[in-house]
Amino acid sequence: MSEERAETVTDDRGRRWLIYAAILSLVFLLGFIPTCMLARRRGIERDTAQAALRISNMQNSLGNAMVDARAGNYELARQGTSDFFTKLGAEVDQERNSIFNSAQETKLRSLLEERDATITLLARSDPYSPDHLTKLYNQYREAVLSTPAP
Repeated sequence: MSEERAETVTDDRGRRWLIYAAILSLVFLLGFIPTCMLARRRGIERDTAQAALRISNMQNSLGNAMVDARAGNYELARQGTSDFFTKLGAEVDQERNSIFNSAQETKLRSLLEERDATITLLARSDPYSPDHLTKLYNQYREAVLSTPAP
């Protein structure tokens, strides 16, 4: 009889540990799942903020070039404009993780077509270049603001 009782006690202890492990796993999951959901939401917010920052940085780059051109510093304006077009081209050509949606990309591709003419105007220190940069700046803002990014 004592052997049967010892086996029963051992079986009860094994079941008890199994129940404890199941309860502990359930409690872990109850804490883990909401944390994962919150982390995912924060990641999406971070990605949205980074996209907005990249859009703003490109706009600032073109705006700085416009100010430099108006001040008569055409070389700095040319460098800033070149930087703007390089970043814009890289963003528009991305198939994944682009900060622009398809409607924005369509409008912004037309800006890229003016790259060579704009850089040439600035390289020649053409007095019309500040006005041309202002036009590009306004077109960029209109394209980005008129159709919000995803």
